[in-house]
Amino acid sequence: METIISPSILSADFANLERDILRIKKAGAKWVHIDVMDGHFVPNITIGAPVVKSIRKVTDLVLDVHLMISDPKKYVKDFIKAGSDIITFHLEAQSDSTLEIIKEIKEAGKLAGVSIKPKTPVEAIEKYIPYLDLVLIMTVEPGFGGQKFMHDCVQKIADVKEYARIYRKNDLYIQVDGGINDKTSKICTKLGANSLVTGSYLFNSDDISLALRSLCE
Repeated sequence: METIISPSILSADFANLERDILRIKKAGAKWVHIDVMDGHFVPNITIGAPVVKSIRKVTDLVLDVHLMISDPKKYVKDFIKAGSDIITFHLEAQSDSTLEIIKEIKEAGKLAGVSIKPKTPVEAIEKYIPYLDLVLIMTVEPGFGGQKFMHDCVQKIADVKEYARIYRKNDLYIQVDGGINDKTSKICTKLGANSLVTGSYLFNSDDISLALRSLCE
C-alpha cells in the first residue's frame, strides 16, 4: 500500500481555503484532512459539518474527517450527510458506543476510523481492528497544530501493524498525526504507517510539491 499524505487544513489559510485545497491537489495530494474540534474534548474550536459540506462542493479529494469531539455518536450522521469519505472518531470520547458508531459509518458507505491519544494504550483498540478501515495514532496531544512529535508513541505503529496482519491481512490504513515532517515521516513509515497527516510542515513550505514528495521518499 502506497503512503498516502493527508494535508491538514488546520494549517491552511481559512480565508482562502478553496485556494489552499487546490494547491495541495496540484502538489499531488489525494486526501485532505479536516480536523473537527469542539472546545470540549480538546481545548480548541475549529469547524463543523457545514464547512465540510462546503469543502465537498469545491474538491473531489478524499475528505478525511477527524472528529475530536465529545459524543461523536450524536454528530456522526451530520458528517456523513456533509460528504465525508472517511470519518475517524476518538476511542476516548465514547468507548461504550464504539462498535455502534463504526457500524453506522460503514453502513453509510464510508470508511470508519478510530483514533487514540498519546496516553491511551494501543491494546484498547485491538478488539475493534476487524471492523475498522483506519487507525489514527496521535503523536501529539490533539487540539492544536504545530506541536512537536512525541517519539515515545511510535511503538504503537508497529503494534497496530501487527494487529492489521492478524485481523485484516494488512488491509488497514495506519495513519499518524502530529509533528510529521521529512524526518519523522521516515520513522513512521519504517514502522508500518501508510498514511501521514501533515499541516504546518506542508503549508509553511515554500514549495508544497517538494515538501509533499519529501514525506514519501
